[in-house]
Amino acid sequence: MTTERVAAIDCGTNSIRLLVADLDPDTGSLSDLDRRMRIVRLGQGVDTTGRLAPEALERTFAACRDYRDAIDALGAKRLRFVATSASRDAENREDFRTGVREILGVEPEVVTGDEEAALSFTGATRELAGASPDDPGSAASGFERPFLVLDIGGGSTEFVLGGDRVEAARSVNIGCVRMTERHLRSDPPTPAEIAAAKADIEAAIDLAAESVPLDRAKTVVGLAGSVATVAGIALDLPEYDPRRIHHSRIAVDRVREITESLLTGTHDQRAAIPVMHPGRVDVIGAGALVLLTIMERVGAREVVVSEHDILDGIAWSVLG
Repeated sequence: MTTERVAAIDCGTNSIRLLVADLDPDTGSLSDLDRRMRIVRLGQGVDTTGRLAPEALERTFAACRDYRDAIDALGAKRLRFVATSASRDAENREDFRTGVREILGVEPEVVTGDEEAALSFTGATRELAGASPDDPGSAASGFERPFLVLDIGGGSTEFVLGGDRVEAARSVNIGCVRMTERHLRSDPPTPAEIAAAKADIEAAIDLAAESVPLDRAKTVVGLAGSVATVAGIALDLPEYDPRRIHHSRIAVDRVREITESLLTGTHDQRAAIPVMHPGRVDVIGAGALVLLTIMERVGAREVVVSEHDILDGIAWSVLG
């Protein structure tokens, strides 16, 4: 089969991302042509009102128009648009679906939590699962199976366990936006607010553990913006660099230090961090707390950070 150019869009609670790539199914390679992200905060207020805010919809539609231009310019003929937590839960989700359909010409697929988890797993582990962990030259050197993939989004977190394939998965309603809006309202958050958020996260982990045997995990793989930002801070990067972040290994003690710093710092202090995207300043503390709490719960010594995630999984799924 020849290389095929496809486009994938992942629309989450906090951000909307585009990938245009050339895929080679014979070799399993994915070559980026355009990979971009915009913070649109689609899930603004959904946890409280149950509805997508008009201004959040317009921010999202503006990004879709830009993405349509990029897709057309690169000549990708096949596009899949996957929408996640916020648009799955909102009462006025039809407004969202209609807008996307009019702009991009495709139906947004509001996937279930389990489908979301499977896509994330494919994107994150296709390199790792396809190589021998005993081969020093392989991408997966030293990464023991099974993997526990954690996709920490704005509204939900997906737990996916597997080796070459998904064995168990569960999506639970903890994410950086949801936890911030529900609990971390002060700047910086109070100890009581942090304790309430942690209790909420622990309860969600209990729920995930009913479906996913967390104690079987050998390698924790962390995805999405919160995890990547923590990694960038841990690596002391002067600017966001996905090549440095991809497959970096961050020890749990370092994650704990960074989480405590983020939760005790002010908005301005967080905004001054070189790798911090402006749209994550207000929610990164909650995202880091979700990551840390899960790592402590499963006894993980480190997290392997992947820049390949649900977006890459969506791209591969275009080919069936």
